[in-house]
Amino acid sequence: MSITLIVSDYGQQISGVQAQVLSFAEYLAQYPKANEQKTRVINLCDTEQYLSEGYYCSLLAQARQHEVLPSVSTIVDIGSQLQNGGEMQLILPSHFNKALNAELNGTGSSAETFELPIYCGNTASVSFTRLANYLFMQCRLPLLTARFSKSGDLWRAFLKKKSITSLTEDQFSDFHTQLEKFTQQVWRSRTKTKKHRWDMAILVNSKEETPPSDSKALKLFVKAASQLGIKAELVEYDNCIDYRSFVARFDALFIRETTSIKSHTYELARAAEKEGIVVIDDPSSILRCCNKVFLHDAFSYHKIPSPKTRFVTNYTPETLTDLADTFGFPMILKLPESAFSLGVYKVKDEAALLEKLKEMIKVSALVLVQEYLFTEYDWRIGVLNNKPIFACRYFMAPNHWQIYNHANNSEPGMAQTLPTFEVPKNVLSSAIKACRFIGNGLYGVDIKEANGKAYVIEVNDNPNIDTEVEDKYAGKELYMEIMQEFVNRLEARGRK
Repeated sequence: MSITLIVSDYGQQISGVQAQVLSFAEYLAQYPKANEQKTRVINLCDTEQYLSEGYYCSLLAQARQHEVLPSVSTIVDIGSQLQNGGEMQLILPSHFNKALNAELNGTGSSAETFELPIYCGNTASVSFTRLANYLFMQCRLPLLTARFSKSGDLWRAFLKKKSITSLTEDQFSDFHTQLEKFTQQVWRSRTKTKKHRWDMAILVNSKEETPPSDSKALKLFVKAASQLGIKAELVEYDNCIDYRSFVARFDALFIRETTSIKSHTYELARAAEKEGIVVIDDPSSILRCCNKVFLHDAFSYHKIPSPKTRFVTNYTPETLTDLADTFGFPMILKLPESAFSLGVYKVKDEAALLEKLKEMIKVSALVLVQEYLFTEYDWRIGVLNNKPIFACRYFMAPNHWQIYNHANNSEPGMAQTLPTFEVPKNVLSSAIKACRFIGNGLYGVDIKEANGKAYVIEVNDNPNIDTEVEDKYAGKELYMEIMQEFVNRLEARGRK
């Protein structure tokens, strides 16, 4: 059995709750007591200033082994973010975004901003009870105001602490009701759950048609992270966030959204790296892998076997004739930045070559021209920190020359997963060699095996890792291996 103390200089107005109400001076003088029961303290004193009565109330409560709300660490950590009347920004998990949209659509509201008072983790609005409790667990202050702002389909929450003296009569009545309920509850605290040494953001995009990992795989990443001491959460990008404040909340960033140099994925990776946060994929890997001009120039320089490749900048008759003589038909044309086989074309004659080059050079100053190598499947070797971790054969889509047939929007070809020790040695060695000049991140190396050789097509950062495909052989161990790499890097960072 425990007792609850409410410490507040506004205490004379608080009655009818199952708690003893006293001032800071009384708490200072009367406690601790000999043989006292387990004690909980709700600190309603002003905590705005460092070394204020509210600060010392929580400090003394912890010294007296009283369970206190808010804790000293909450006052210091959150106070620094909320100083000078500021707000703390939170990116909501995707399921809360959906719930907010559904709730407001259901009421016929088109509002793109609204406020929600949160008192002791609860709110008068029953529809938002779970959301209020979630925000309270992130910012454990007795009195909060959450301001929500919508950008597209995504909502941001801005949290601001309130003082009891700022409440109107109606607000105080609501607060009193929630406080009465709270004194009768068992307190939930993150300290009672399994301790985690680090926090990780897994960047996802629920609107992507072909994301790098399916929902089951993402859950397995979160579970593997937790088993290794990392508290991982799925977060979505909001166009209005400040990159630095976003990454500052975490120790690690794992990008599971399709990357691009022109998108927020690259900017977030850069911000994370600047802040000393462990990030996969790092900005250098994104920069190098996302541009096929860099890759094929590097393949040539490092003598990595790859299909015959040329860069072209025009479509003059001389250029067309030279390409036809060099490559023959069919030949492959590629935009420098492309993913999932988009921006990759096969042309069968000179007329098609001219038409497609005209179209592509409007988009990019350089176009890659590559010899066509027919194979029934492409190898995909997953490489992490220059070590192979999975191997797949991706077969071509039915009646098509690529794995994905975007023209017909059909299903991709089937995949076959093998242990890495069953992969031909030349395929494995080419994959590892191709990654060495990229970096030490997580890559997927595409290789065609033809004419007794292993030709590296490209190196992809942020490779697909889906359930029942890339993880079919290793299972949960694949997710553990990737999360262990984060642990290794986090520990190495701490030793510097």
